Amino acid sequence: MNTFFIATKSVLPLFLVMFVGIVMIRIKAANESWIDILNKYVLWLGFPAMIFSALAKLDFSVGEYTSLILFNSIYLVVCILLTFPVSFIFKTSVKTKRTLLLLLAFGNVSYLGIPVLISAYGNEVIGTAVMISAVYLFWMFTLALILIEITGHEKVRIGILLKKLAMNPLLIAVILGITASYLKVKLDSSVMKTVDLFGQSVTAIVLFSLGLFLGSQKIGSKKEWLPVLLLTLAIMVVIPGIFFLILRSSNLTHIQLQASVLEAAMPMGLTAYALAHQHNLNTILAGRLVVLSTIFAVVILPAWMVFTA
Repeated sequence: MNTFFIATKSVLPLFLVMFVGIVMIRIKAANESWIDILNKYVLWLGFPAMIFSALAKLDFSVGEYTSLILFNSIYLVVCILLTFPVSFIFKTSVKTKRTLLLLLAFGNVSYLGIPVLISAYGNEVIGTAVMISAVYLFWMFTLALILIEITGHEKVRIGILLKKLAMNPLLIAVILGITASYLKVKLDSSVMKTVDLFGQSVTAIVLFSLGLFLGSQKIGSKKEWLPVLLLTLAIMVVIPGIFFLILRSSNLTHIQLQASVLEAAMPMGLTAYALAHQHNLNTILAGRLVVLSTIFAVVILPAWMVFTA
């Protein structure tokens, strides 16, 4: 029990920052327009700076991350394809089935996951956390979006999908960071300090933005929250639990195993929600899943930290 409280204490400041955002929007000191502005800052400046800085300072080795990339890729592909039997069993609508392609696989691995991992395990986990985030982004913007297009009524636009993937600032930062590390490129100290300043601003801003989003959501009736509750338990407890059992017999390092399981157990992310909104999917279900799963994360994430310790 003492270990659980220590784990909770390590992530509690992150959730307190979100709580400040909830309060700010509830008392009308902030509004929903802030969310879009803050998220654009994080997407285009903050996170790319943090990712590039973290990777550029690593002594990068391809072999070190091969198993990590492989296991997390298999996990994500299985979660995405799990949508089809789940939709068949529960006889969901086409719109909900297409939404599940995002909900079952893609948690908040970057905006919440990276700060949580750093808070729990220190700076030594940054390289692993960034690599896992890159894997999630790759499969989200390729397989998941392709299946969303194929299962809908619109014409598949593979060229547009590839363009979005190629222009994603987070993936660009990963590629540039790995390249700089591999080639041992040393940037001017003034440039790196500037990049670091942007990177250090990310945690508070993105968590505050997430709090604003949570505080702006409508509550709805209790009956509407039952499928959301079941989905939350599935994506944060059941599926990551199976993943953990598989990884125990893998060749991942202990910190890679912990990071992989914790990222798998993350609440649903805003990027997945934004894609659901962009493709006219079941945004009510997606929005409520973001809210409930993030609330549950206060307890579930520390529990996973203890369980994988």
